[in-house]
Amino acid sequence: MSQKTAIIIGAGPAGLTAAYELVTRTDIKPIIIEQSNDIGGISKTVVHNGNRMDIGGHRFFSKSDIVMKWWLNILPIQGSDSKDDLLKEIHYQKKRTQVKLSPNGPDPEKTDRVMLIKNRLSRIFFLRKFFDYPITLNGKTLSNLGIVRIIKIGWTYIWIQIFPVKNIHSLEDFFISRFGKELYKTFFKDYTEKVWGVPCTEISADWGAQRIKELSVSRALLHAMKSIFRNRKSIEQKDTDTSLIEQFMYPKFGPGQMWETVASIIEEKGGIIIKNSKVVSIAISENQVNVLSYFDQATQQTSVLKGDYFFSTMPVIDLITAMGSKVPPALKAVSDGLQYRDFITVGLLLNKLKIKNETKIPTLHGLVPDSWIYIQERDVKVGRLQIFNNWSPYMIADISKAWIGLEYFCNEGDELWEKKDDEFIQFAIDELHSIDIIDKKEVLDSTMIRMPKTYPAYFGTYSKFDVIRAFTDKIENLFLIGRNGMHKYNNQDHSMLTAITAVNNIISGEKSKDNIWNINTEEEYHEQK
Repeated sequence: MSQKTAIIIGAGPAGLTAAYELVTRTDIKPIIIEQSNDIGGISKTVVHNGNRMDIGGHRFFSKSDIVMKWWLNILPIQGSDSKDDLLKEIHYQKKRTQVKLSPNGPDPEKTDRVMLIKNRLSRIFFLRKFFDYPITLNGKTLSNLGIVRIIKIGWTYIWIQIFPVKNIHSLEDFFISRFGKELYKTFFKDYTEKVWGVPCTEISADWGAQRIKELSVSRALLHAMKSIFRNRKSIEQKDTDTSLIEQFMYPKFGPGQMWETVASIIEEKGGIIIKNSKVVSIAISENQVNVLSYFDQATQQTSVLKGDYFFSTMPVIDLITAMGSKVPPALKAVSDGLQYRDFITVGLLLNKLKIKNETKIPTLHGLVPDSWIYIQERDVKVGRLQIFNNWSPYMIADISKAWIGLEYFCNEGDELWEKKDDEFIQFAIDELHSIDIIDKKEVLDSTMIRMPKTYPAYFGTYSKFDVIRAFTDKIENLFLIGRNGMHKYNNQDHSMLTAITAVNNIISGEKSKDNIWNINTEEEYHEQK
């Protein structure tokens, strides 16, 4: 009997997880077709002049034991953010700056395949001040907001408890039902519309139900009380809402290290990864995918692959287009109407930041301790700021410098997207300078990365997505997995679970794909029940 083959579209977390599960648990041979020349999708790590960039920021944290054990099987835990560990790190980095580093990767002497445990701090920058994230009712918050705003926030929150929103249709309805109108207007409305580019009234409530389904004012207050007694040494935080986690794991050299390691294991075990190749057509007959054609951008040739199973992590709009005339016109119209939000990261290397560490958290060279900062100021377009030093000190070649990432949300083809690189970088520098986070004279180096179709949007024709799901679910050997593959705003762990569940279905002979779609929609992760 000949060996069965699985064709996997995309070498991001979902596609690589599916391939890893196949090579370690079955005799099915995976062949991955990846459009770019990278590994990891948006979870890749980009290297610029020895400095490493995380596209979007990837905390390695999950409520799923399956995912936590999966990650640690690839990269075990090394150390933490304790004061002693930080002092050791400072000592090492001082020594490290005296040796010449590879311009395109980590120090050869420190290629450990390990995870660090990081203490999470993310704050909101608003009114030129820092607010806790999630918002807490402490003295600093009260002082920053002022008495008038506080009274409005308290009153509108009480009002919504007495007179709850009866019909929750839009994301605005969802936010107001959870937090009250004034808190929504102060901390959710402008930032969310900056991210998505449309009013909250036009975004489905499903986005809120999926991304922050457990977070509320009462749960945030309860979490604050529990934090006093929690054992912070444990990385397991199953009972903690995702927005409230205090610790997370992180690969020493960025998220790409995880997926590059997984890719190497897949290839060692006989799997194949074909890069720089775009899927151009998918042939379907009798509820089966028969063959897939891809165009190799290096050789400029089109090749055909036959397979027994097919996994797609490519954007749904591209998948449906590749199916050609087999797709009914009404379904094609729904697919064409799906929308996405695109993403640009500007990396800046600086001598120092203008904002200072006013917390009691020890940091290297006085940097603010945040892994990322939500920029809620209305006079700039930058949405979030990453401080790569704080994700891992190994992300930067010279630890005495500040290495940051400015994140912009845009649409492919709009004014931001079409700016030339040097023009965009200067625009980003000027924005951070204008809100007193940096002094532009301190900038030493810069780069930028464009990532199309980063966020599947919950507007456009999304309300009719069930038509697409019904069609693809009937194709027996096709499995839609991952964020873009399912047009669901999944986190990294959710994407992995969709892949693991799909492989489980193949092994068990399960025909229904409901368990794949149910991931990240239930109140608890379904594998924990």
